[in-house]
Parts: sequence; C-alpha cells; structure tokens
Amino acid sequence: MATAEIEVPREELPSLADANRDISRPISTPYKRYWLLLGICAALIAAAGVAWTIQIRDGMGRTGINNPVNWGVYIVTFVFWVGIAHSGTLISAVLYLVRSGWRTTINRTAEAMTIFAVMTAGLFPLIHLGRVWYFYYLVPYPSTRLLWPNFRSPLVWDMFAIGTYFTISLVFWYLGLIPDLAVLRDKFTGIKKKLYGAFSLGWTGSVRDWAHYRRLYLYLAGIATPLVLSVHSVVSWDFAMGVVPGWHSTIFAPYFVAGAIFSGIAMVITITIPLRWAFGLEKYITKYHFDNMSKLLLFTSLIVGYAYGMEYFLAWFSADPIEIESFRWRGTGFYAGPFWIMVFCNVVVPMSLWFRRTRNSLKALFVISIFVNIGMWYERFVIIVTSLAHEFDPSAWQVYTPSLTELTIMVGSFAWFFFWFLLFAKTLPVISIAEVKEHLAHEHEHGGH
Repeated sequence: MATAEIEVPREELPSLADANRDISRPISTPYKRYWLLLGICAALIAAAGVAWTIQIRDGMGRTGINNPVNWGVYIVTFVFWVGIAHSGTLISAVLYLVRSGWRTTINRTAEAMTIFAVMTAGLFPLIHLGRVWYFYYLVPYPSTRLLWPNFRSPLVWDMFAIGTYFTISLVFWYLGLIPDLAVLRDKFTGIKKKLYGAFSLGWTGSVRDWAHYRRLYLYLAGIATPLVLSVHSVVSWDFAMGVVPGWHSTIFAPYFVAGAIFSGIAMVITITIPLRWAFGLEKYITKYHFDNMSKLLLFTSLIVGYAYGMEYFLAWFSADPIEIESFRWRGTGFYAGPFWIMVFCNVVVPMSLWFRRTRNSLKALFVISIFVNIGMWYERFVIIVTSLAHEFDPSAWQVYTPSLTELTIMVGSFAWFFFWFLLFAKTLPVISIAEVKEHLAHEHEHGGH
C-alpha cells in the first residue's frame, strides 16, 4: 500500500506510542466547548421534534407542500443526506481497493459520517409520510393480511436503498474499529475497559488475527464499492422513472452519483478541518491529505458542471417544447435565485482549487466546502421543486414556499447529524490508530519524507 505523506521532518515524526496517546487523547480529555456544542445540537433537535409533533397533530397542512409540488424540503434534504453518505464508502472502500495511502487518516471520519448521514436520511421518508404510524407499509414483509407494499412506490425503493447501505456501512465501520478498540481496552480501566474489551471481540493482534482481519476487510470493501453506484442510482430513479419534465432522463443515475461524491467530499473537508484543530491532530491529518481531497472535489465539480450543461443540451436536442420551457423557466423563472446559487457554489467557487495556494489554505478549503454543501442542497431543491412546479398543464402551475415547520425540521436534521458525530468523536478514535501506526512504521524504516 502506498504511504501517506506526513509533512514533518523525520526527527519530529510521531512514534508508535505517540500515535496511541495522541489519537486516543480526546476520549479522556474534557473539552468545555464540546459540551456547549453538544447542548446546542440537543436544543435544535428538540425544536425539530416539537415541529414534527405539531405536524403529526395538525397534518401535512403545516407544510408548504401543495398540488402539484407534493415533494418539498423533506425529500430535498433526504436526497442531500443520502448523497453525503456516499463519500464514506468512496474513501474507505474504493480508495482501499486501489491502495491510495492518503485515505489513512481520514477514512474513519468518512465512515462515521456515512453512518450518521444514513441515519439522518432515513428519518425523512417517515417525516414526509405524514401519518408516520403507517410506516410499516414501506417495509417489504409478507403480512397475515396478504398485503405487500407497493413496489412501484419510490418510498419502498428508498427503504431498500437505506437499509442495504446502512447495514454494509455499519459492518465495514465496525470491522475497521476492532484493532483500535483493543488499544482503548488496554489504555483504560474499570467499566470502560470492560466495554471496549467486549466490542474488541478478544483481539490480540496476533498474525492470525491480522490475516483474518485483512481478508474480511478486503471482501467488505469489494461488496461496499458497488453501493456507491447502486444506492444513489436507486435514489435517482425516484425521479427518472417519472414523466415529469426535467426528471425523465437517463443521465440521472451517473449525475446523482457524481453529485453525491462531490457533496460527500465537501462534508469530509468541513468536518475534518475543525476536528484537526480541536484535537491537535496536525501531525496526522496533514495538508497532503487536504490537497488530495481538494483535487477530488475539483474533479467531481467538473463532472457536475458538465452534467448541468448536458441537461440543457439534451432539453434543446429533444425539440420537446415542454422540456425546453421547463429548463428555460428553471434559469429565469421564480426559482432562478436558487438555480444560480447552485451554479455559483458548485461550478464557479470550486474552480479556485486549480491553484495550489488555495488547496494549501485550510481556511479557503473550509469556506469552499461550506459553499459546496449549500450549493448541493440547492441543487436537489432545483431538481425537485422547479420540475414539479412547472409541469405540463399551465393551469396547474404552482409556487412552493417552505414553511417554518419544514425549515425547523431541516435545521434539526443537521443538528441530529452533528450530535451523533460529536458523541462518536468523544467515544471512539476519529483516526484509525492501527493504519496510522502501520504507515509511521514504514516511514521510520525508510527514512521518512
């Protein structure tokens, strides 16, 4: 496996003992700002819970959803979070298979992000359902009433996509944690030692343990890799299988997959930069890693920009007046603002990554990643809302405006995501100790960089 560069002189390279101590330090060190952030997230989650309770009591009239715009902010945010989840599989599985060493110190964060993003996305089909107590109709099981779910419903497809992706991602994440859990087992005493020891499954670090571990990790990486393509393709079919102008297109599957990787990499950068600073991990998460992530962000931005242009070309080439009008209205009509925000954030802003100076500036990368996250949310809004609001019949055209209930729940979803991530960062190593030690041993042996 190629080694990740650590940009410090050889005499300053951390030892293996330093890696154990530094990476596990946040678990035992109290941080006042940590509890403040956790409290803010909990308050926003509570506000979203209140909004959802009111919506359940009063009905979907609390939302801005109307006819024909029957998919609003809830489905927009659902697609956004499913997209965020994909970078974890990309970094951990795909880059592992191609032996890209720079994944070493960011794969754990990406894997955890995948788990929590899927957990967040899974809430929105339930919230959008309205009468959430009927959620079991989405689950594909044979009931005694001989009723099966409607397999032509996109909500059922989403259950398959979320369930499959969450299961594989959780197993893959947990498997990578086992050697590190053994390190924590040996570090702590009392109840912590017992808990970490139970979850480390008797890991001793023997040759046999490592042989089984590497073989299983490779198999799971091979299984997880197709999910990068398949799961978000299924989500894209929620739209492409319809006849709505702007949706019915064969470009949607690769378009959504590229957008998912684009938004996911941006979220990894958004999380990793403050995490690196807060926990003092500068020796392990270096500018070399951010340079590679920013190049991948730039590459996927080019693909997404190309897809935007191809959508307009295909609409023009089809010579379908309804399709042409739909795309003309998307860029010049009521929702022109969100459309141009999308283009600016996803196409224009990432072009600054062509310059090494920008890629080496963590402040600039953080700002760019925030812009990309905003732009990718607006992309899903533009795809869903503008197409539904401007369909075939002019007499049915309608404008959709999100309600306070929807916006509160959307903000609460971000708080829900970061709440779980903060708990993870204080409970488990945010960097793979075992993989970092492997690379450090290689660098000490071969003279460092």
